[in-house]
Amino acid sequence: MYAIPSLDLPPLGHAAGTVRLPGSKSISNRLLLLAGLSQGCTTLVDLLDSDDTRVMLDALRALGCRIEQDGRHTRITGIAGHPAVDRADLFLGNAGTAMRPLTAALAVLAAEQGGDYVLRGVPRMHERPIGDLVDALRGLGCDIDCTGQEGYPPLRLRGGSLRLDQPVRVRGDVSSQFLTALLMALPLATGQQPVHIEVQGELISKPYIEITLNLLERFGIRVERQGWQRFTLPRGSRYQTPGEVHVEGDASSASYFIALGALAGVEAPVRIEGVGSASIQGDIRFVEAAEAMGAQVVSGPNWLEVRRGAWPLKAIDLDCNHIPDAAMTLAVMALYADGPCTLRNIASWRVKETDRIAAMAIELRKLGAEVEEGADFLRVQPLRRFAAASIHTYDDHRMAMCLSLAAFNALRDGVEGPAVPVRIEDPKCVAKTFPDYFEALFSVVRPLSVPVITIDGPTASGKGTLAAEVAARLGYHTLDSGMLYRVVGLAATRAGIAASDEAGLAALASRLQLRFDGTRVLLAGEDVTDLLREEGAGVMASQISVWPALRTALHDLQCGFRQLPGLVADGRDMGTVIFPQAGLKVFLTATPAARAERRYKQLISKGIPAKLDDLRQDLEARDARDKGRATAPLKPAGDAILLDNSGLDVDASVQRVIDWWSERQPFGHRAEGR
Repeated sequence: MYAIPSLDLPPLGHAAGTVRLPGSKSISNRLLLLAGLSQGCTTLVDLLDSDDTRVMLDALRALGCRIEQDGRHTRITGIAGHPAVDRADLFLGNAGTAMRPLTAALAVLAAEQGGDYVLRGVPRMHERPIGDLVDALRGLGCDIDCTGQEGYPPLRLRGGSLRLDQPVRVRGDVSSQFLTALLMALPLATGQQPVHIEVQGELISKPYIEITLNLLERFGIRVERQGWQRFTLPRGSRYQTPGEVHVEGDASSASYFIALGALAGVEAPVRIEGVGSASIQGDIRFVEAAEAMGAQVVSGPNWLEVRRGAWPLKAIDLDCNHIPDAAMTLAVMALYADGPCTLRNIASWRVKETDRIAAMAIELRKLGAEVEEGADFLRVQPLRRFAAASIHTYDDHRMAMCLSLAAFNALRDGVEGPAVPVRIEDPKCVAKTFPDYFEALFSVVRPLSVPVITIDGPTASGKGTLAAEVAARLGYHTLDSGMLYRVVGLAATRAGIAASDEAGLAALASRLQLRFDGTRVLLAGEDVTDLLREEGAGVMASQISVWPALRTALHDLQCGFRQLPGLVADGRDMGTVIFPQAGLKVFLTATPAARAERRYKQLISKGIPAKLDDLRQDLEARDARDKGRATAPLKPAGDAILLDNSGLDVDASVQRVIDWWSERQPFGHRAEGR
């Protein structure tokens, strides 16, 4: 997951490969609450690990559930309808799938057994209406206070006296989560008589109610219903664990990769595993919408394969009530259509993590699109010229994932002007449902180009530290080529290969199993970072780096580190030999005295004896040797920017490089400090 202020996506090309979906958020949080309320131990397999499920797990622990997590398995020992505490202050973030059902369940339990529970979240949660659910629960006899604004969280639930002789009435035209919350809570109150729920108005998002009814039945609650207007929970209902339940992949998250296949699956399909034709989720019907726009889809019970069919995509005019979350993806697919697309019956977008109708309209306009919005519809005109845009995500995971598809603008036939990058602000917001979304996207996409920053310079100039920090700020990968030669030297020493054995060193380099993890270096899975920092390793690296055969053997390996979303590479010839087309080249300099002082402090801090004069003389000798070697001598690239950091700390040096990089981007403001 990218915990950075923004993530820049370069223009992206064709896609192919396999994506394994995370567990469904809707199913995961429903299963967690049902397991928590049940008698016995329930094992959930492939539970979604996300912000929303973590707050639900924390709430269940606070109420007395025992929870054990072991790899793919999460075991919940439920409270059998009797919380271990009668007071709790529960923080639920921005998770509507936790706030709504927990409100109903704890209100019913507090009214039956006594209790005092506070439910609160982030500021946006306190802007999301819950008044219709609160009114329904108050009508049932629950005592609920809205401690901020009436009709919105935070809430305080304090006892009451249940009245079950009349049906519980709830509006169905705002959010289906209100009805889901009542369906999950009222089995706790059916000891002596059945409980009836009547839905007032047209019920939206019916497929989500189907999920709820399906899962209730797995836990022993068979709900009787008359159409979508009246639901009856039988007398004597009691939650019983089904033992083990598998969490299917998230169909809403599948929509991004279904769209990806429709846009970019040209030479081969995009395969999506974890959800398919046997899905119980309504959003699986997004497949029908994608097919209507021209996608070619083949499916099995638990998988989909999608590739491009019609191109440009076909325009649609669609009632999206049955796929409210996944329909957001259609708004971005509309940019690639052959005419205007209209998405109707999407009023529920306005009460989600943000006002999604307004937010989508604003961000699509940044890309250059003409957009018309209404109370419950969105109409999007296709684009002929894309603008480089910095997409605000509103702390809404689906805004980030949907709008990432705008980075495929290079594939749009007839586009005027060059392909453009797209900046996704606050990319970590995808953690709500799909923490590894961008990694999954990058794993199946062929980039048209990968942004590269090179940082070259002499020994002990601080290249590695600077590169690692810049990469961390941008969310890029790193390549420390100096460490690369040190790794070869270490591996050669272990294998008994002499520094003079050019052919042996080259053969060894071609077999390296090497990975950089921030500032850590892993050789065949072993962390060798500290070993590589020793002076002997540096001397060996300088000696063996002169061999042309070794440098040739390492060239392809180094180029392989150029991966999405970008690379920061440091060394002595990154900008001159390995990545001559890099978008930014920095040549880092510092006086031998300054470099010797840094190296001296580094060694002393590790308990390694050193003499300052000896270190300076050694660095000067290495400089002379590196500058004078026949193969890739140490020198700045002709278009490199010189950065003398003799008097700069790391943060100041990093900010200089970030500023230079930002000035080269088309977004109009810096990547940092907003």
